[in-house]
Amino acid sequence: MIVVDKVLISDEIAEAQFVCDLTKCKGGCCEEGDAGAPLEDAELDIMVDLYEKIKPYLTPASVAEVERKGKYVYHKEFGWVTPTLGGDNEICVYGTRDEKGIIKCAFEQAYNDGVIGWKKPISCHFFPIIQKTGKKGDYDRMNYEPRPTLCSPACSLGKKLKVPVYKFLKEPIVRKYGEDFYNALDIAATEYKSDKH
Repeated sequence: MIVVDKVLISDEIAEAQFVCDLTKCKGGCCEEGDAGAPLEDAELDIMVDLYEKIKPYLTPASVAEVERKGKYVYHKEFGWVTPTLGGDNEICVYGTRDEKGIIKCAFEQAYNDGVIGWKKPISCHFFPIIQKTGKKGDYDRMNYEPRPTLCSPACSLGKKLKVPVYKFLKEPIVRKYGEDFYNALDIAATEYKSDKH
């Protein structure tokens, strides 16, 4: 376990290697799972505020589902999550498939096009790190939880390119905790690895 500030970080985040390989997984993390993407309380208003701007990126089925269910829904196990099309094992309503069958996030597409200034829910940005914010100011937790089959191409590509999980996910880590936190994590991860070898 690595501890930086008030965050408990799984050793695997320093040790394991991971680089998403969208050509192989097709963005399956936007589809596979027990519910939609978990949302932080602060993100609920963002989803509402940005909806009209990202609506042109959605399929008619997704628009209909959002208008039926709402821009987010409550799940008894996961709290607030993005709605999904059909059952809970279906694609996130904010995901669309491109011509190669790769799922793209409407928020991220709008962000990349300069339409909005918010990339996507932090839980999506962090994957395959599952980040949980501590309740009542106690420790946050970051665990490495790739999907065994879905993420195997990313694990292989990470090993080939020698990119540790935390380096691949620098952007969301900085987004959530700041540059100083990331730098402290980088030092701690480097020390952790040198202690093991």
